[in-house]
Amino acid sequence: MSLLELIAGADERGLAASAVACLDRCLPPPEDGDDPEPLRPLWAGCESGADWAARLDAAHAALEGGAGRDATTARVRALLATAPRDFAAGPLRAWADACSLLALDIHRQSDFPAGDGARTAEACRADGAVGGGPLVTGELRRQSVILEGLAGTGGTPGGATGLRRALDLSTEGRRVLRAVMSRRARGRGRPGDMTLT
Repeated sequence: MSLLELIAGADERGLAASAVACLDRCLPPPEDGDDPEPLRPLWAGCESGADWAARLDAAHAALEGGAGRDATTARVRALLATAPRDFAAGPLRAWADACSLLALDIHRQSDFPAGDGARTAEACRADGAVGGGPLVTGELRRQSVILEGLAGTGGTPGGATGLRRALDLSTEGRRVLRAVMSRRARGRGRPGDMTLT
């Protein structure tokens, strides 16, 4: 199934986890004194939607308080602000779709060749990133694996395993993106600069 088909068929649990994972992967390293895991409150809410609105507020406040005030963080914060406060498949689907596009766009900007715009995020999601760069291809695969792993597991005994796997995949993807961005920043003579425009 294409990523678009997976998003279309996901339940609220899968959509929430997929969206949070996309945003989580895109955050740059925290600055001194910042919350190192500003989106962590949302992960716990993905299982059943418990306290979802309050968890959204906590995550948004953590990003407002610091967390690398740059263009990438601003884009994540802006999209987080549009998250639906109702834990329901309809509104979560539109949000998860937007988060998917943001993550792919951010990965595209750091891909090789850098910023190659020949493949749009929509095209990659429809056909599996045919001709896309390695970062975009890897991000597309992560999004698909997360949604596949969570499909139909809500409320089942092993349901929490799917969320743990989603978190692990997101953490791995975040390390990959940060490493690439850090190397590019060093190449420009600006160590630690993680900003994307």
